[in-house]
Amino acid sequence: MALINPHINFNGNAEEAFHFYKSVFGGEFAKTVRFKDLSVPGFEIPEKEADKIMHIALPIGKNILMGNDVPEIMGRVNENENRSKISISAESKEEADKLYNGLSAGGTVEMPIGDSPWGSYFAMFRDKYGMEWMVDYDPNYNGKI
Repeated sequence: MALINPHINFNGNAEEAFHFYKSVFGGEFAKTVRFKDLSVPGFEIPEKEADKIMHIALPIGKNILMGNDVPEIMGRVNENENRSKISISAESKEEADKLYNGLSAGGTVEMPIGDSPWGSYFAMFRDKYGMEWMVDYDPNYNGKI
């Protein structure tokens, strides 16, 4: 079965954001590549971009959360216009609470965690880095949609 692995963009704070996500989800980074790692004669990286993240990957279960910093020459990412959400299916109410409390810290809550009208335990929020998340625990979910 194919896996879906979200990839998110940042304006120079990808490393900080991914250390935050690592503190919530645990685990270790599978890969971290900085722009300076790609510099070769004829394709030099500007000094102010050299230490920014070109690619970072954090395995979470069977999936991988990936991200990067967008080089200034490509413009800025407008976090307030990111209307895509990363949806997490928790395995328990306790795990849902832990993920919600960790990821929403310092962010903006759209829907606090609690029982939803459709029967699951659900929350929706934007984290302190502007990324949008949904956390869901459905005790009746049997692995099929």
